[in-house]
Parts: sequence; structure tokens; C-alpha cells
Amino acid sequence: MVDYDFENDVVAITGAASGIGAETAREFGAAGASVVVADVDDDGGESVVDEIESAGGEAVYVNTDVTEMGDVEAMVETAVSEFGGLDYAVNNAGIGGPAEAAGGIDESDWEQTVDINLNGVWRAMAAELDAMGESGGAIVNMASIMGQIGMENTAAYVAAKHGVLGLTKTAAWEYADDDIRVNAVCPGFVETQMLADAGITTNEGVRQHIEGKHSQDRLAQPEEIAAAVLWLCSDDASFTNGEGLTVDSGYTAV
Repeated sequence: MVDYDFENDVVAITGAASGIGAETAREFGAAGASVVVADVDDDGGESVVDEIESAGGEAVYVNTDVTEMGDVEAMVETAVSEFGGLDYAVNNAGIGGPAEAAGGIDESDWEQTVDINLNGVWRAMAAELDAMGESGGAIVNMASIMGQIGMENTAAYVAAKHGVLGLTKTAAWEYADDDIRVNAVCPGFVETQMLADAGITTNEGVRQHIEGKHSQDRLAQPEEIAAAVLWLCSDDASFTNGEGLTVDSGYTAV
């Protein structure tokens, strides 16, 4: 991991109680940022805050359901009231959605997947952009390689992640004059609890099949995705805007 300096900066991260979000929160904390850890998992979120503080960083947990506009507004308000503003935001909260063909998805499952994975990103961005309006900043949305390609039995997730990329590209142009950059990260398959819950990492045959879709024959680790997020927020990425940065060991290259 590159040693970035985010001293005196403030970042808010949704879905930060585990997986990619938690690792991103820890990395921002280690780089000197004050971190708003946002999630619906209170125990997990508080644990990440404890880790950041134990390492000498500064963090606060906010229970945040991204399907509720009031919750994401409270997340941003906490960043401002506790730490004085908001410089960066990582909209990472998401779920895997139903494993069904498009025509067989229950309507409520479709709506939940899209509401969390796409509408939740828009809600968070709406609050974040308002807070960044006067001073500028950078937003990173967590998309997926499934925002670039299709995959059987993942229609709701794929549709939502395609939407995240479209939202990212549009907002990047809309807010460039306000000195706000908006980018996305498109990870391949990452070693997280979400994959375990989906049976991908717990079934050895399925795991080997998925690993083989990546050129290095393995899954990504959360810290490898966090590294891409921090780079997009850093001054090193100052000319990067509207990008869907693919981090997938060549999954989409063939």
C-alpha cells in the first residue's frame, strides 16, 4: 500500500463494517484521515472504529441505512459536526441480490437490490455533493465488473451496477466545475463475507471455477481494492474523473 497523506481530511464510507469498506476505512485512518464509518451492522462498525482508534486514528460510527435519505444526510452531518467537513466519500454499501434468471426474480427482491446498490449510491451522493459544494472533494462509488458485463442469474445486481457506472460518469461532468471528482471502482471477485454467503468461497468447485476467471487464479483481497479507492481520492489521480477503474486480474480482458 502506498503511504498516502490524508492528514486533516475527512472521509465517509458506507458499508464500512466489513469487507472492502472496512479495509478502506482502516487504510484511510492509517493515512491520517478522520473516518465516518457508516453501516447497519452496529457491532461491526464499532469494531472498525476501535481498530482505527487503537492504531492512533480518529473515527466515529453512524448507523446508516442507504435506503433512507435521512440516514445518509445524518452521516454527512456527522462528518461536518464531528470533524469539520467532508473531503472524500466512498459509497460502498451493497448486497448480492437474488440468484435467479431475470424473469424469475421476485419483485421485492429486485427492488431491494436496486434500492441498496444503485439508489443508495445516489442518495449518499446527493448528501455528499451538497457538503462538498464549496470546498471540492472526491467521491468513489463501488461498482463491479458486473457493471461492465453480464452474468447469468445476477440480473438485479448487474443492472444496478451498470447504473452506478452511468451515474458516476454523469455526475463527474456535472460537478467538475465545483472541483469535485466522481469515479468508480469495478472489482473482480473479492474475498469477502458476501461471497461466502453466496456459496462462492465455501464450495471448493465453485471457488476454483471463479478463481480461474482471473489471470492470477485467485480472488482479490479487500486491501487491493482499498488501494484503488485511496488512489482515486489522492492528488495522484487529480486528472482522473468519470472513470470506472477495473481491478479484476484480467477477468474482463478476454
